[in-house]
Amino acid sequence: MKHEVKKQLVASLCAPVKPGSVKLLLACLFIFWGFANAISQPVQLQLKDALNYALTANQNARKAKLDVENSQYRIDEVKARALPQVNGSGALNYNPLLQLSALPGELNMNNPGQPLLIAFGQKWNSNLGVSLSQTLYDQSVFTGLKAARTTSEFYRQNLQLTEEQLIEQVATNYYQVLVQRQKMSVLDSTIKITAKVQSILQGQYENGLAKKIDVDRIAVNFSNLRSSRQQLINALALMENQLKFLMGMPIETPIIIPEVSLNAIQPKAVPASENASIEGRTELAVLATQESLLNYQKEAYKSEYYPSLALNGSYSYQGLGNTFPVFKGVQKGANWFDVASVGLSLRVPIFNGFATKSRLRQADVSIRKLQEDITSTRLSLNLAYENAKTQINNSIITLSSQRTNVELAQQIFFNTQNNYNNGLAPLTDLLSAENSLTEAQNNYSAALLDYRIAEIQLIKSQGTLRSLLN
Repeated sequence: MKHEVKKQLVASLCAPVKPGSVKLLLACLFIFWGFANAISQPVQLQLKDALNYALTANQNARKAKLDVENSQYRIDEVKARALPQVNGSGALNYNPLLQLSALPGELNMNNPGQPLLIAFGQKWNSNLGVSLSQTLYDQSVFTGLKAARTTSEFYRQNLQLTEEQLIEQVATNYYQVLVQRQKMSVLDSTIKITAKVQSILQGQYENGLAKKIDVDRIAVNFSNLRSSRQQLINALALMENQLKFLMGMPIETPIIIPEVSLNAIQPKAVPASENASIEGRTELAVLATQESLLNYQKEAYKSEYYPSLALNGSYSYQGLGNTFPVFKGVQKGANWFDVASVGLSLRVPIFNGFATKSRLRQADVSIRKLQEDITSTRLSLNLAYENAKTQINNSIITLSSQRTNVELAQQIFFNTQNNYNNGLAPLTDLLSAENSLTEAQNNYSAALLDYRIAEIQLIKSQGTLRSLLN
């Protein structure tokens, strides 16, 4: 939408241009170039830049921060139950027909024995008052305050867990983009060498030194490689868009991911005897806090058995009369008087049909279910660590194999180059050896990046994902 507004602005500036207004035309072009340059300015992303950006802009992380903020308001809401409750009231009533009350006939002097029907009250009744209620003892209020503070801690832990999950997702996707680009580099090298071979075979065919079927075969191979390259380009675009989505970055923003220094990647094997230390994991901390909340919920149900005591007070100023009483005194037929009361209210639960007992049993079941979740999570965290350890060690084996392939490819290329220089090998053999060397080197680089992805899973299983921010 912003881009369209800018285009409309440029169009409006350029609309008055006449054929001879060259300077104005150049000015419009300069403005348009400036807008276009600002729009398409790429953003360079190191891994820590991508992670810090995601922690600030990702919608899930921002929602988790809002939950932390909202938890304080929940604490304030529960605290309000322990503070005085003050309410004001006002009323103005008009009674066009007053209710009649029957008096005994003995009081009827005019017609003894006949009940008297007399209207009590006034046609107008006004009232202004204020009431106060202060809880002196209510176990549910005290339990609610403890639960509210624990809820605040739960949301802080949930924020930490959300950020850790986001770090894992962004870091993994970041290196997957690099791996995809490395595959693109391998394919580009293959296409370059295949193009050379195709050119040589075409020349040989024209000179009668090669067969048509060989030329056609290399042409089909070259076409397939170009098609594969386009598929890799599409896949890379999708992965970059996914990365920007995880970061919370506008999808239309171009990004540049610099090449990782492969020499900085130092693979380290994990001893098979090493065990995971999961006690400090955020996942378990969140579940432990949930268990505390469920226990507080159980205590809140128990508090239904306890009595509650409250102080109550009220004051009102009432006016009665057969004429409109507001702003009038006794001389004008309105009578005003004060009414006040102070008291204690005690509530003692006696029997509620075993409803509280049923709620307590439900709370106990919820706690036991959560304990099963905690046990399952412990097993899952240990499994994740063992899998990450295995993946790391397998990646190191793959790296060793790829390194050996690079050394063999270098030796073959060196020998083939010597043979070609001495006229003992054709050019196609030299190009094939060069292709094999390039592919081996690129495969080794891709294996290093795959190791980095496996390392992220190991770091996650160790609970130290935030180290990637440094």
